[in-house]
Amino acid sequence: MTKIFMHISRLFLGVVFCVAGINGFFVIFGLEPFIATSPEAMALFQFKYLLVVEKSLEIICGILLLLNRFVPLALVILSPIVANIFLLHLFQDHSLLLLAAILSLALSHLLFCYRENFMSLLESKPRTPQ
Repeated sequence: MTKIFMHISRLFLGVVFCVAGINGFFVIFGLEPFIATSPEAMALFQFKYLLVVEKSLEIICGILLLLNRFVPLALVILSPIVANIFLLHLFQDHSLLLLAAILSLALSHLLFCYRENFMSLLESKPRTPQ
C-alpha cells in the first residue's frame, strides 16, 4: 500500500509541477503564474529571470518525477518551492490552500520514502574525500 501511495504521490507532484511550470510560461489555464501579494514581494518579480528560473525548475523536476529519474534531487529542489506555496496560501491567499496542503503532504510522504538517500546529510562527522 505504501508503494502505491508513493507512486501516486510522485506522479501527482510530477503532473502538477509540469502543468504549473508550463502555465507559468504560456498561461494556458487562465491562472496567472503568481498571485499579487505585498508590494515588497511583488518587487521581486520586477526581475523576470526569477519567475523564469522557478518555472523552469518546476518543469524539469516535474519531468524527473514523471520519469522516475533523480527523484531525491527533484524533491530537494521542490521542497522550498512547495514550502513557499504552502505558506503563501496559508497566510495570504486561502483560495488554493487545500491544493497547497495536498502538495505538502505528497512531498512530505516522498521525502519520508526516500529518507535513506538523505541520511548522509545528517552525519556529524562526514568522511573526508580522498
